Amino acid sequence: MTSYLRPVGQDTCITVHVQPGAAQCEVVGLYGYALKIRIAARAVEGAANAALLDFVARTLGVPRSGVRILRGEKSRRKVLAVRLPLDAVADRLGR
Repeated sequence: MTSYLRPVGQDTCITVHVQPGAAQCEVVGLYGYALKIRIAARAVEGAANAALLDFVARTLGVPRSGVRILRGEKSRRKVLAVRLPLDAVADRLGR
């Protein structure tokens, strides 16, 4: 199991480090014990958080309502909950 993924019941928690204001949205790789994700939206009035949730949902193939921020709403380091089992998340992220 990777250090940034953790099962919680039927869901999976993902620790992410977000870089807002990037040229494009993309998963970069590991950043310490988190998955680094670049987001094109700026961190203004929740735009980067909304773009992050949209990007993660699209990347993992789940509805937008299947991804939520558990911790770190105003921080670059966040913990997301995704309505997918850990193995499915790891496979879709390419481990």
